[in-house]
Amino acid sequence: MDTSLKKYIRHIPDFPKQGILFYDITTLLKNKAAFKKAIDGLAKIAKGKKIDYVVSVESRGFIFGAALAYKLGAGFIPVRKKGKLPAETISADYALEYGTDSLYMHKDALKTSSRVLIVDDLLATGGTAAAVCSMARQLKSRIAGIIFLIELCGLKGREKLKDYPVYSLIQY
Repeated sequence: MDTSLKKYIRHIPDFPKQGILFYDITTLLKNKAAFKKAIDGLAKIAKGKKIDYVVSVESRGFIFGAALAYKLGAGFIPVRKKGKLPAETISADYALEYGTDSLYMHKDALKTSSRVLIVDDLLATGGTAAAVCSMARQLKSRIAGIIFLIELCGLKGREKLKDYPVYSLIQY
């Protein structure tokens, strides 16, 4: 855990709706030293895991996932919402506060037995990351770990991901 990065996360109460405290990472991203420290911290966690692909969810996950893939010398696989990927896809559903949504990945994105690192900006309830794990398993890849910039520990997202190594740089 890197508590020094917390000072770069802006807290926005009642966004996107009443009762929600939003953790705004744009204040970290605009600070070149903090952004570098965050990417270097994520890379340190991933070091030695022999990652073939970094898989990230739109949109904020792309920021960290693409930079980390570059730093690790790995491929980058985007996970998108419906209708955003041009080739044949697979999908996985995840729970929302009221209902469900789906995430999509190209069917040919991962090779069998490839080592995958899943990267996103925030671990809350774990539903999004669990959906990505489901698709990686469907494509017969091995999940080497799941890394988040921020983890909201009180929401117990790790419980949905208990079969995998889960890491986060900043915890609240």
